[in-house]
Amino acid sequence: MNKLISDKTKQVLLGPLSKNNPIMVQVLGICSALAVTAKLEPALVMGISVTVIVAFSNVIISLIRNTIPNRIRIIVQLVVVAALVTIVSEILKAFAYDVSVQLSVYVGLIITNCILMGRLEAFAMSNKPWESFLDGLGNGFGYALILIIVSFFRELLGSGTLLGYTIIPSSFYESGYMNNGLMLMPPMALILVACIIWIHRAKNKELQEK
Repeated sequence: MNKLISDKTKQVLLGPLSKNNPIMVQVLGICSALAVTAKLEPALVMGISVTVIVAFSNVIISLIRNTIPNRIRIIVQLVVVAALVTIVSEILKAFAYDVSVQLSVYVGLIITNCILMGRLEAFAMSNKPWESFLDGLGNGFGYALILIIVSFFRELLGSGTLLGYTIIPSSFYESGYMNNGLMLMPPMALILVACIIWIHRAKNKELQEK
């Protein structure tokens, strides 16, 4: 039991939430972060989808890593990820069709997400399944965290809603308040991500480039 919750495994799971966050620190997965964060619901679904795919692809690759010929390891990794993405995509179409439509091609493009290939190559290929699973969860959660933060502010300030429910009272609008349409445009997602990275690096001096 101690091995399952050792300091190493805690660092593997919790590190990507802050000090080694895939978006804030490694600057990976930015494209999807910009594309699916206009609303909170698709951002949540995308975050969960990426987390599930990274975690289980890490486990699968870790289990078969010693049997994969080095010259075709990237191809094998892509096949595993593509199979998991297809499964997740079909599940979304079956049980969350409206969200699947909102996410459009971006579910399929998870295959090309740098976070996945980075974790498979850098971690799963050289670590055991349990550690690889936790690494996948940590990086998925770290990715989802940024998507949730960005989409929270974009939907709230851009539409006055969260998860489709009206948050800003009608009295505010009657007093002259207007939703900020700029928040729904992709450039605002980039600006918000940049602000998050700036704040994070300001608080973590060791991450600043010298």
